[in-house]
Formats: sequence, C-alpha cells, structure tokens
Amino acid sequence: MKKILTAAIFAALLTGTTAYAEDTADSKSGLITAGRGFVYLVLSPVQITTGLLEGVAALPYYAATGLHALNERLNEASAEVTLADTYNSAYGKDIRNVRDDGETGQVFRRMRDATIMFQKILKQYGVKDSQNYVLTSVDTAKGDGLVLFAVVYRQATSITVKDAEGQVRSFNVEDRLFYEPYRFDSNGTALDRVIDFGGVPLEHARTQKMQAMLLTLAANAVVRGDSKPDYWDTERRWIKGEHRVILQSRQNDLNHKLGIR
Repeated sequence: MKKILTAAIFAALLTGTTAYAEDTADSKSGLITAGRGFVYLVLSPVQITTGLLEGVAALPYYAATGLHALNERLNEASAEVTLADTYNSAYGKDIRNVRDDGETGQVFRRMRDATIMFQKILKQYGVKDSQNYVLTSVDTAKGDGLVLFAVVYRQATSITVKDAEGQVRSFNVEDRLFYEPYRFDSNGTALDRVIDFGGVPLEHARTQKMQAMLLTLAANAVVRGDSKPDYWDTERRWIKGEHRVILQSRQNDLNHKLGIR
C-alpha cells in the first residue's frame, strides 16, 4: 500500500509533559519513541469524551485504558456507537463476556477485513449505504512504524485510477490497492470523500482492543457526518516524507485539547 520508553519519558508523562527524542539512528523519530508512553497515559472520563470527537487521530490515547472502562466512558458520553456495539456487530461477541484486554482472537491484518467489520457496524447502526464506506491505509511510513488511516465514502466496488507513475490501473474489493484513498478516478472524476483520518503508530493498531476502538471512532465519525477535505494535502505531505512532522503537530494539538501538558 502507498500510501513508538525510557524512564525520562515515563517521568515526563507523569508530570503532564510529552517528551520527544532526537531524530537519530537509534531513535527514528521522537514521536515514535514518545508514542510508547501512551501505554502509561490513563485518560480521565472527560478526556476520553473529548477524544471521541477527535476521531481516528486520537486512537493512541486510549491504549492504557481497559476495554470495559472505555465502553463505560463512551456510554457516558452518549456515543452513537460504543465498543459494545462494535464487539456485537463486528465480532459477534457480547462485550460483557470479553476480557478487559479485548482479545477474542479476531484481529484483522488487512484493510479488506477491517472494512468488512466496519461495514457490519454501520449496517447494524442503520447507516444508509453502509457498503460504500471503506477503511483505507497509506503505508509509506511503515518502516518508521507509522500508518495513515482514512475513512472514505466511495460509491464503487471496482475502480480505475492512475497510480503514482501515471499508469491506469483497475482494482476491485478483492485487491489490496483498492483499500487506499483515491481523490480522482482515471478520468479525473472525483472518487473518494474523506470522512475522517489520522496518523497512528502501528503498535497502537495491532491488538483487538485497539482495532475495535479504531472501528468505533471511525463509525462515530460517519454517524456524525464528519468530512475532512484537508486529508489530501496531508496525504501528499505524508507520502513526501513529512509523516513525523505531521504526527508531532497533530499530537501537540490533541495534547492541548485533552489538557495534557
């Protein structure tokens, strides 16, 4: 596809400070290293509610909180889609019978599988044209442990687009490259409308609990009717190699909104 502790960092998080390491061979990016601190960052109920409105980009902030506490906070925040909904719709599980780490042996490894789960959640909620919502990823920064997720609305199960080299290519739902965002088709006609997006350290998208939270945040963005046309400039910069700058800027913004200093 195209398209994160040292004792010092732990101490910084305890005092409400986000720390970043230098960009060296031993530390690929300050953000990746500091991101490991999310494991120790337990949010208050108010912060969890605020993060809900920030969508997919807020995913790493939920790493330290258990499944059932997260679901309770989402209920208190009157979230349209809760983790209980996600476990029921996507995994066929009653969350009351799920361990607090969220594992039921149903981790997705491909965006196709993630999209199938996502569409089940939207359909169960009653979203019109739920089959048109696709979870995508841009993996150009995978070597740095980062991925750019996006939720797009696409009214097609097969597409013809131009790749990075300008070659015309066709993909359908069975193809890996179908699960990347495309602004236009090969004729220059608008194709994808971006609902939500966020750059995320890969380590925060590997466990079932975190994947379920990703699906839940994305589903709420759809239900709210969110739209993020600024995605395309972010993607361009991400692919160009500015992924560390983008994530650090977004993390600073989220820290401010969540009251983390």
